[in-house]
Amino acid sequence: MDASAADTTQATSKLEQLWNLTAISDVTWQMAGMWVIIAVLFYLAVYRKFEPLLLVPIAFGALLANLPTEGLINPPIGEHGGGLYYYISKGVELEIFPPLIFLGVGALTDFGPLIANPRTLLLGAAAQFGVFATFLGAILIGFTPMEAGAIGIIGGADGPTSIFLANKLAPHLLAPIAVAAYSYMALVPLIQPPIMRVLTTDAERKIRMRSLRKVSRLEKLIFATMVTVVVILLVPAASALIGMLMLGNFLRESEVTERLTKAAQNEIINVVTIFLGTSVGITMTGERFLNLDTLKILSLGVIAFGIATASGVLMAKVMNLFLKDNKINPLIGSAGVSAVPMAARVSQVEGQRADPGNFLLMHAMGPNVAGVIGTAVVAGYFIAWYAN
Repeated sequence: MDASAADTTQATSKLEQLWNLTAISDVTWQMAGMWVIIAVLFYLAVYRKFEPLLLVPIAFGALLANLPTEGLINPPIGEHGGGLYYYISKGVELEIFPPLIFLGVGALTDFGPLIANPRTLLLGAAAQFGVFATFLGAILIGFTPMEAGAIGIIGGADGPTSIFLANKLAPHLLAPIAVAAYSYMALVPLIQPPIMRVLTTDAERKIRMRSLRKVSRLEKLIFATMVTVVVILLVPAASALIGMLMLGNFLRESEVTERLTKAAQNEIINVVTIFLGTSVGITMTGERFLNLDTLKILSLGVIAFGIATASGVLMAKVMNLFLKDNKINPLIGSAGVSAVPMAARVSQVEGQRADPGNFLLMHAMGPNVAGVIGTAVVAGYFIAWYAN
């Protein structure tokens, strides 16, 4: 072999070595297909601003899941430790992250409108019909009762609760359920208004509700305590969610734990949101996500939101049949889904579309926060019924 041929062989060998050091050959068509879905999620989050705080971490986690990574997701082998997200994802698997999100939600939420107008609790309860209707629909199209329970909770429009329940009942469906829950929460301003307009008359949309009374600090503290006691006694399986929600709210309303309240409202919820979102995204591998079940879940999610919205509006109309004065504007019934405070803002926008001088935001916050409690209770019911 002459010198030039030897040099060529040596160069080829080095190129082969360099190629073998890369992971390009490990890319599959499922990974490439997921890149398209991830691009759509990035577009919705960054350019359309649909739930960016969750969709950006979820999408980036999904990107990492669909690359041939090393030292990121792998479990420990022998004396070698596992990858970074093998440990971070334990926050979802061990049911730590969703309750911590609820701690922050409680610290950010004012339950005053619900306390001032307790009848709006019925509107939050009515919205849970979307959960149960979707649960039955999921069973009819072939899902098991445990899977159907995890899918149905999407109708509650509560991302952390959806993740919490999916991890309990159907961890293999965690990724599509989480994506559906957060995507449709972001689409509440598009999904709800047409349903609200179809189910209400112009006169009903113009109903003006009386101003809410001022709720004292003592009432709010008693409310947080009583809800904790009553719900946990009735549905112990909801303890983690309700306990953290009301702890955060008690910190807020006590007015003596400012540092803790601010930590729950900012640092804790922000850090946990990053870890929760990316941990969910890490489960979105092409093999797991690109299948018929994902399409079914996304379709059922739309149905769940639609039924939940309609149920809240119709419940308000039914309640008005028994009210002689101070009737309820049915538009606030749509806020019974627990997408806080987005659903309440939609009620406000639709109310002002019919009557620019009508202010429904604070009234809508009543059923909105009731929906948070209601969805957590329903999740606890499903856990108690199917997971134990």
